[in-house]
Amino acid sequence: MEKSDAPAAPQPAPGAEARFPYDRAAVERFRQAFPRARWSYERKSWFVPGKTAARRIQRWQAQEADLRVAHDDSKGRDAFAFDPLSSRYLEVADDLRIRTPYSRTVLEELRAVPWASWDDELRAWRVPFRSYEELRRHWPSIERAARRAEPEERKRRREASKDSEEYKAARLRYAERRRRRYPLPPDDLPRLGRAVATEQYGIVVFTEISGELVNASELAAFYPHLIEANVDHVWGRWRPATLAELIRTWPARRAAELAERQRGWWQPTLPELRIARQKARSVARRRARLGPLPTSVRLL
Repeated sequence: MEKSDAPAAPQPAPGAEARFPYDRAAVERFRQAFPRARWSYERKSWFVPGKTAARRIQRWQAQEADLRVAHDDSKGRDAFAFDPLSSRYLEVADDLRIRTPYSRTVLEELRAVPWASWDDELRAWRVPFRSYEELRRHWPSIERAARRAEPEERKRRREASKDSEEYKAARLRYAERRRRRYPLPPDDLPRLGRAVATEQYGIVVFTEISGELVNASELAAFYPHLIEANVDHVWGRWRPATLAELIRTWPARRAAELAERQRGWWQPTLPELRIARQKARSVARRRARLGPLPTSVRLL
């Protein structure tokens, strides 16, 4: 085998690149920590020579992150001291702590605040001072939703709406739901014990077919699929699907067609199953933490 006379390609010098947003003070600290570092205009980065350069850069960047957090928290404290929020829902400690009645709007607003997190022991949302400006931007919506969620305010709205048609219709729908019955076409029944999707009650499991005929003219308001039906329906008894049943259920390949929806039940798709599984997990966690749900909640 002949040896090549061509010179060997030079091996690149050991080292690592460092990139970070430009800040004059950060650059000074970087050059003090890495006096042999050189700036590359082509790569738009710093090159630090040495076999341990990558580890040293990572350690320096972690220290810089801590410095930025402390600096941003200090700025947030100054902003709060200059223009503070005053609310019965807000407590000031090492950070900002928020306690409100349950409200979906409050949850959505707080989840949009950077670094906000729920503390299960304190039963409160914690927001670091570095997120104060963002919290202040969301605060009007948070406080407005919290006031609407107060038990007294909820009760006042319920009392004011008792004479409305919407309230009466909701009460009738709730009473019908408590009966745990559902009209099914007798010639196209779902399999008992299998999870199927329905328009009114989500994903359920049918446990019994009673054979009793449905009075379609009286119940069409609760079950719209009876309006277009040309056959008699019978009552089926149902219960909510458990988390284990939802996990075992094989999803449909396609969304339900019009004929299946007019039938009143169909095989759920994967997105429908995901939503149902998420709700089932939430119920399971709540039961584990607080014990059995109240009867009024279990029936929903």
